[in-house]
Amino acid sequence: MTAIITAILVIAGIGALAALALAIADKYLAVQEDPRIGLATAALPGANCGGCGFAGCADYARALVEGTAAPGACAPGGDAVNAELAKILGVAATATEKRVALVKCCGTRSEAIRVGDYNGICDCSAAAATAGGDKGCRFGCLGYGACANVCPKHAISITDGLAVVDKRLCIGCGKCVSVCPRKLIELVPASATIHVLCNNPVRGPEVTKVCGVGCIGCHLCEKNAGGKEANHFTFNGFLAKVNYENPPTDATLADKCPRKCIREDAHFETGN
Repeated sequence: MTAIITAILVIAGIGALAALALAIADKYLAVQEDPRIGLATAALPGANCGGCGFAGCADYARALVEGTAAPGACAPGGDAVNAELAKILGVAATATEKRVALVKCCGTRSEAIRVGDYNGICDCSAAAATAGGDKGCRFGCLGYGACANVCPKHAISITDGLAVVDKRLCIGCGKCVSVCPRKLIELVPASATIHVLCNNPVRGPEVTKVCGVGCIGCHLCEKNAGGKEANHFTFNGFLAKVNYENPPTDATLADKCPRKCIREDAHFETGN
């Protein structure tokens, strides 16, 4: 019995000493977290969308305080959140323009040629991996919703085989940009109203074989927008692209496009 009591006392003593050591270590060896990290985390919207380039709001807040990131990268928060972060960090706030996703394709099922029937997994990457997908245009939207599935705000819907973005809901996180296997989704200024909804840079005759609304590189948009010197459009091969550093504002450009692939604020509409 004495041996048992002695063993219990020894174990209890060791436990007490260990607890005392942990208490001392907690008091004198603990790393104090900068309180600004908590303040910055609380100021962020908590969307954890990853659009800032970090795993979530908490990681971005820590990076801000540690000086490895700058305020202004939170798209969902906008200027109000970025101004609050700048205040917490003691730096000057910079205005940021809201950006939204744009699907650069208007080739619906009624306009774009289909070269087969895809009956596999309802995912764009899976479809693209199956002989390039069932769409004749190898640059166009496959319409199987990979972008819609990752959108944290449900801002993307699939209409007539085409992904369409509602910019009222889009927070510009960029998740849809990264998952699109055709790389035809781009973040553009929310204030821009004229867009070229095509991603096919090949010659016109090849485009017309696969799509009734594909860009043929006729340069009429550039001509009608004041010419090359106006710098409202650039060209990638035979594909017209809006210069979003100096975007056009003339709504009649959409009506003047012979292929009807220039749309006014098309990422707000439903593809029509």
